[in-house]
Amino acid sequence: MRIRISHATTYRYDAPVKSVMQVLRLTPRNHDGQYVVSWNIDVSADCLLRQQQDSFGNITHIFTADGQFGELKIAVEGEVDTQDTNGMITGAIERFPPELFLRETPLTQADGALTQLAAASEAVAGERRLDMLHYLLTTLHRGIVFDTDPTHPATTAAEAYALGRGVCQDITHIFIAAARSAGIPARYIGGHFYRSDGVTAQDAGHAWAEAHVDNLGWVGFDPANGICTTDAHVRVAMGLDYLGAAPVRGTRYGGTVETMTVEVHVDQAQRQTQS
Repeated sequence: MRIRISHATTYRYDAPVKSVMQVLRLTPRNHDGQYVVSWNIDVSADCLLRQQQDSFGNITHIFTADGQFGELKIAVEGEVDTQDTNGMITGAIERFPPELFLRETPLTQADGALTQLAAASEAVAGERRLDMLHYLLTTLHRGIVFDTDPTHPATTAAEAYALGRGVCQDITHIFIAAARSAGIPARYIGGHFYRSDGVTAQDAGHAWAEAHVDNLGWVGFDPANGICTTDAHVRVAMGLDYLGAAPVRGTRYGGTVETMTVEVHVDQAQRQTQS
């Protein structure tokens, strides 16, 4: 499938800012089942984009914009060819052994309830780690209500699980925390998801997890949708949690109140061409 993506982040300031520094993780990489056909980044401010790679191998772009401005827009657009690999992630850059992804972070620390969730999943699957992860996937998809109101970027896995509500970021953090509690390496993936119901406009990018299974490798699990990853997923960045894969992070000098809006459109490129 060829997927066309546009992703725009707009910052507005109550008073002109003097300087903004941003780190962008908005550019996907090639791996088995994913090929980037075209990709472009545009920043409304006059600045130089410096492309680098972070410690996980994610493509990053860093810029500093100086001057008096009340709005800053960062827009990306491109096309990616995808193939269904039955959830298997191969051919990606792997700079660390899987054991690194057992490391807890403040966002993915397992409390008693999450440890019990992992134990219940293990009790059902026994030594079959893949079955345990599928059980966890189904349990979270059915048990956590998708809701944009009660959580925010700093909400932890334990807090979201206690609420029983959250967005894809929260549900992914819960999955990761439970998997790590069971001794299974797991990591956070930020990217995009093509919806088959015809809805192309989205409020944000998508998030899911990858877990490492012995004798199999990395497998993608999307608990928000209750499926393993397919050719509808475009993988952009990975990290130990959301903070390591956030599409845009930065600081500013000046301006007291900042508002941010995000517009995402994900569609099949062929359908756009034909229409």
